[in-house]
Amino acid sequence: MKYLSSQILAFLQQRGVRRNINYLKRFIGMLLLMIIGYSVLFHYIMAYEGRSFSWMTGIYWTLTVMSTLGFGDITFMSDLGRCFSILVLLSGVIFFLVMLPFTFIQYFYAPWLEAQKKEQIPRSVPAGMKGHVILVGMSPITLNLAEDLMHYGTHCVILCHESQSLLDLLDQGYHVVVGDHDNSNAYRKMQAASAAMLVALDTDIRNTSTVFAAREAAPDVPIVARAENEASIDILQLAGSTRVFLFHALLGQALARRVISSPVRSTVLKRFERLVVAEAPVMRTQLVGKSLRECSLRNRTGVNVVGVWERGRFSLPSPDTRFSPFTVLVIAGTRMQIAAFDRLLGSGQKRDPHASTVVLGGGRVGVAVAEQLKERGIPAVVVDREIPAQLHEGGYIRGDAADLEVLERAGIRTASSAVITTHDDDTNIYLTIYCRRLRPDMQIISRASLDRNVGTLHAAGADLVLSLASLMTMSVINLLTPGKIFMINEGLNIFRSAVAPALVGRNLAESGIRVRTNCSVVAVRGPDGVMHVNPEPDFVFSAGDEVYLIGDSTAESAYAGLYGSEPRTGTPEAWKP
Repeated sequence: MKYLSSQILAFLQQRGVRRNINYLKRFIGMLLLMIIGYSVLFHYIMAYEGRSFSWMTGIYWTLTVMSTLGFGDITFMSDLGRCFSILVLLSGVIFFLVMLPFTFIQYFYAPWLEAQKKEQIPRSVPAGMKGHVILVGMSPITLNLAEDLMHYGTHCVILCHESQSLLDLLDQGYHVVVGDHDNSNAYRKMQAASAAMLVALDTDIRNTSTVFAAREAAPDVPIVARAENEASIDILQLAGSTRVFLFHALLGQALARRVISSPVRSTVLKRFERLVVAEAPVMRTQLVGKSLRECSLRNRTGVNVVGVWERGRFSLPSPDTRFSPFTVLVIAGTRMQIAAFDRLLGSGQKRDPHASTVVLGGGRVGVAVAEQLKERGIPAVVVDREIPAQLHEGGYIRGDAADLEVLERAGIRTASSAVITTHDDDTNIYLTIYCRRLRPDMQIISRASLDRNVGTLHAAGADLVLSLASLMTMSVINLLTPGKIFMINEGLNIFRSAVAPALVGRNLAESGIRVRTNCSVVAVRGPDGVMHVNPEPDFVFSAGDEVYLIGDSTAESAYAGLYGSEPRTGTPEAWKP
């Protein structure tokens, strides 16, 4: 009771609550005056009928009628009295049964519940918390990043300045703290000095304030900031950012690299000393319709096919896996082996000088795609309602991408590829279906803003889909775990681990790593520092070896459970889920 009284006292001291209480007092005062007035009229009408009752009886009768509980044994005999009873009854229904409960709920009970919720909003993280990631800037991409990081074992704390949004996020299971993005005390309460990283994902102007305030509270914390404009990079770095990413430009460049350009077929994803990991689409090559055994890629080029993407689904290939035009190979090998793979797939194929790429969307991503394709010597035509000034003359078509006439002027009938880059996933799905109906043989590459729409875009007909949210997650994960794990695509990771004691003295074929964990061993580095790329099945593990593996997050967890591996990111002990 003492705790409840202190809560009510604190609640009544709030400025908005006092105004609501005044409204409630006025309504109750009006209701009391009505009850008193009806009680007085009750006595006059009873006197008119020749009867007399006490004043308490008049109040009792008024409350009984207004609350519709019934008349009991006190009733009027005259028509005047009955008309008065009807007036009191209707007044009670309106004011007593309708307006009073709603007024009480609106001006007292609902604000009190809201105040109770606000009291439960965290304004700080537990003392001693460390190794967490602080996210600043509310957007669907921020929530997507938080979910991905939590999936990888990293605790995320989202800074939010709107109480209602924060309450909704709390109900959804996110870790949130209320505070202002430009207040250094907010970052001190979030233990920013002991955080693994702070990620600013708001506008350039707000990110500058965020970085400046966070740097004041935590001089040594790594700060990653997203820049929307290239001119903001220097400003964000001057404010204190450790790394600044132009994610839209990076996404545009990644989309452009996936455009098929003979004779080069592969796109390098990552290099680890001698080990090179790349991906290559099978479309328009001699591999279409063949199985992995029939292709003999390892014997002919030395590369190892460590995975295949089929309409956005990753799997480890078996010798009988057959390649379709929509298959994208993930290959591993040395630089010379990757070059041999390109020569094999590009043999007999020459670049068509008239082949072009249609880019649907002239935003930051679309401009980056067009510029990257121009550097590669691939003609590109951008379609958008408003064309940026930085696009070269003749390289754009002004109009609606959903208009067939506009697409035909852009060359959709003869183009070899289409890259869909709008910022709206619904629009991208619509345009993907449209382009696939117009050109079943065209390579279609699409951008997705959120991970959840990647599968939908593949189902709509896209051959390749790259997600802006995954690109952000990939960048943050790779900075959080330098040298331990590298995310190379949508949930596909390269990670390393010291060879487990159970594997020492056994060869790769006997280990059963691929069968038991769904991971592929792409390289082994011995204690002498020599890296064995694509080890043969008879390769024997030795103590002190370091194994490089590729697989999705589920496969990585399976490997860690069976053979053990170092944790990928720090997990704060002060905050257990």
